[in-house]
Amino acid sequence: MLTIRSQTPLRLGLAGGGTDINLYCDKYIGFVLNATISLYIHCTLIVKNDGLIVFDSPDTHQKFEYESKERLEFDGKLDIFKAIYNRIVKDFTHKPLSFSLHTYSDVPSGSGLGGSSTLVVGIIKAFVEWLNLPLGDYEIAKLAYEIEREDLGIVGGAQDQYAATFGGFNFMEFYKNKRVIVNPLRIKNYIASELEARTLLYFTNITREAKDIEEHKKGKLGGGKSLEAMHAIKEDAVKMKESLFKADFKTMAKILGKSWQSKKIISEIVSNDELDRIYQLAMKNGAYSGKTSGAGAGGFMFFMVEPTEKYRLIELLNKEQGYVQDFSFTKEGSKSWRI
Repeated sequence: MLTIRSQTPLRLGLAGGGTDINLYCDKYIGFVLNATISLYIHCTLIVKNDGLIVFDSPDTHQKFEYESKERLEFDGKLDIFKAIYNRIVKDFTHKPLSFSLHTYSDVPSGSGLGGSSTLVVGIIKAFVEWLNLPLGDYEIAKLAYEIEREDLGIVGGAQDQYAATFGGFNFMEFYKNKRVIVNPLRIKNYIASELEARTLLYFTNITREAKDIEEHKKGKLGGGKSLEAMHAIKEDAVKMKESLFKADFKTMAKILGKSWQSKKIISEIVSNDELDRIYQLAMKNGAYSGKTSGAGAGGFMFFMVEPTEKYRLIELLNKEQGYVQDFSFTKEGSKSWRI
């Protein structure tokens, strides 16, 4: 019985997040700087011949079985799995498939690390391995974007799909008509290690639906201060890249804090009293900058902190309702293998 596995990294958005949504980049071009980290979506696909399809998501406590057919109807139960299957059949096999698909994430849903898009990439990668599909990194990321944003109508950007597929530190450019350029950055090992030493990742234990936040932002981009804030966030991505190459961590911290303030101008719901409290607590105890990861309003926050003060801040934050999450930066994107 053929078994396929895939492992796909989540990402930390360093700057430019939000400028990758089509409402912005179709008009102005978006820039995003991100990096993949050692937290993953894990996928196992087991080929079957019994005419059934099993979708199993134990971390979300969902498991469903269906008769194998060319199209599975959406019903609110693991629709993301169905949407991927439907596109694989429609675009490539043109006939039903029989298999069981099992996935889980190293972090909770709604974490702000690009989980849903990373899941889509990981499942596609498993199908690519199984069926020997002629898809390179750009094609996998674009297909993942289309499935999530177009087939399912989930509002959001494109950075997560490309980060999960390519891996490593990347500076991404987003243009109209879904054109994306991924520029892999050759960050020296000592710079990546020092950034790790200065970065603390904290899970707030507040989960949220990114699509709801992105929907709220959409109505704010017609002009005025919100649009100006988006332009500032875009420029921050360029400055952050330059500072990263120079190992100028103090400037990186300033840019991070500035971007967080811009994000709050675009949408007041990206933060709340609890997040602001944690932010201030960290600032008073060794951190010198920080922001939420992803869409905001909960999930993970990350802080830049003096390495000599890091352990004390970890102890302090672990006494709050959330917890500090260990991680390291990774160089690989989604990978798959067969057993």
